Amino acid sequence: MEYTRVHRLLRLICQIQGSPNLNAKRLAELCEMTERTIYRDLQMLEGAGVPISFDPDTGGYTIRRDFFLRPVDLTLEEAMALLLLAEHVGSREQIPHIAEAGKAAEKLRAVLPRQIGEIVNEVMPRVAVSLARTSNEPTADVYGCMRDGIVNRRALECEYESSSRKSSHDTGVFRFDPYALYFGQRAWYVIGYHDARKEIRTLKLSRFTRCRSIDQPYLIPDDFSLDRHFGQAWRMVPSGRIHKIKLHFDAPFAETLADTHWHDTQEIHWLNDGSIHAMFQVDGLEEIIWWILSYGPHCRVIDPPELAKRVRDLQKSAAAQYDH
Repeated sequence: MEYTRVHRLLRLICQIQGSPNLNAKRLAELCEMTERTIYRDLQMLEGAGVPISFDPDTGGYTIRRDFFLRPVDLTLEEAMALLLLAEHVGSREQIPHIAEAGKAAEKLRAVLPRQIGEIVNEVMPRVAVSLARTSNEPTADVYGCMRDGIVNRRALECEYESSSRKSSHDTGVFRFDPYALYFGQRAWYVIGYHDARKEIRTLKLSRFTRCRSIDQPYLIPDDFSLDRHFGQAWRMVPSGRIHKIKLHFDAPFAETLADTHWHDTQEIHWLNDGSIHAMFQVDGLEEIIWWILSYGPHCRVIDPPELAKRVRDLQKSAAAQYDH
């Protein structure tokens, strides 16, 4: 009970320091408690020496700005950037498992210089970040297990269900040494050494059916990095073979395509009719094929011939479904 009360009071302090115009009713809504409890907690804080007072000009409660922490020396741009990430991306769980960022945002708001804090409070409700939504898969336990494994350098005993649900390679119990967690393509992945496969693998968290720590230490190789692991893959699945790809995009899609950074090797050449040639050097074809197909008739593969054939065959197969 005391643990709950202490954390409730700290949350109340953070709310008041972050937004000095909050009245008892609004505080009750934010802290998910009754107004009666808010008034009782405010009296408790005053009795403990917290310099809290009601400001009739703003209609809300304030705490002296120098209480607890010196204001953080952030510029307006820095504060806005951090709060956008913490509140919009974090607390709204546009990326799963980082909801704690919302609590960090409360603490940040509490110690911002008054002038910056006032501007932030005015501007933030008019700024939004909306990322592609995930399926909100129940992967919190697996995420925590992988994270703790990385921190403690303790191997994991796992079971994994492959995407086909029939592959004997990825089922059964195996030892896994996690190296890094990665969020991409709307899902969380873990990269690490798969003892049964004897290689570094990229596995999707939602497909783990079992994950527990075992008392076996391991080392993350000094030369391991996510950039080196993914290499020149289009997204995250390298094949070990680099392909020089040349695509033609017609004029209606050219500007939109050219304005986006799709790959580190990207080169764009504009043509007189407003269309473009887009060139990439990509490790593997499997991922970029589906990206090309998403543009339908607006994208044509020039090179390599094997990619053009695979895209053409898939487009024919898709069109054949409408011939009946």
